[in-house]
Amino acid sequence: MTESNFKNKRFITPEKSAVLLPVIISSFISLIIVSAFVIPRYIKSNKINKEYKEFLRKKNELPNLKAEYKIINEKLQKLNKEKYQIINLISGTSNLETFLSRLGNLAAKHNINISSITPKSSIMYVQSQNSDLQNELNLNPDSLLVEGVKKYNIEVNFKSNFKDLLSFIRNLEFQENVILFKDIKIAFAEENNDEKKKEVPAELLDISLKMNVYGKI
Repeated sequence: MTESNFKNKRFITPEKSAVLLPVIISSFISLIIVSAFVIPRYIKSNKINKEYKEFLRKKNELPNLKAEYKIINEKLQKLNKEKYQIINLISGTSNLETFLSRLGNLAAKHNINISSITPKSSIMYVQSQNSDLQNELNLNPDSLLVEGVKKYNIEVNFKSNFKDLLSFIRNLEFQENVILFKDIKIAFAEENNDEKKKEVPAELLDISLKMNVYGKI
């Protein structure tokens, strides 16, 4: 093989190198520029475009959200109004001290001789965290004990005749507080001697009862 034939068979020749080398270098530089500037700008542009579309979507939905907010706010106000109506229906507008004052006035009005008034305990409303467990165990929490209401357990001992007793209890039932009576015990009043029996009417009764009184906190 002659030298001229070898030169003809070489793939890279000076002439080809003079053309290919600038092309390769410019392609490499272009790749660097694209990687360093064009691609990040394209990604950023896409991100901005997505944010812009999301902004337009929210802008278009804003009137609907305002309408929904108005409806929810009206329902919330209605529920709050009903809640306060329920609280006032159960507890009235008074607390325990006010109720006890009214109780004393009613007793005097109906000739009730109160021996003692003893507050035994009080229970406040606590949100149940185990409603499913309560239902499973068939536990029934106090349905009258709602938020804003406190239940007072009071024991009252007094003397009265039967007619005044009925009037007294009837007036208690018309009080603004919800009052539940339980453990009512009635017995004839006992005296130690015949002289005192003459002073005490035969129908005078010893009454002991417990009341659950629901009052405002």
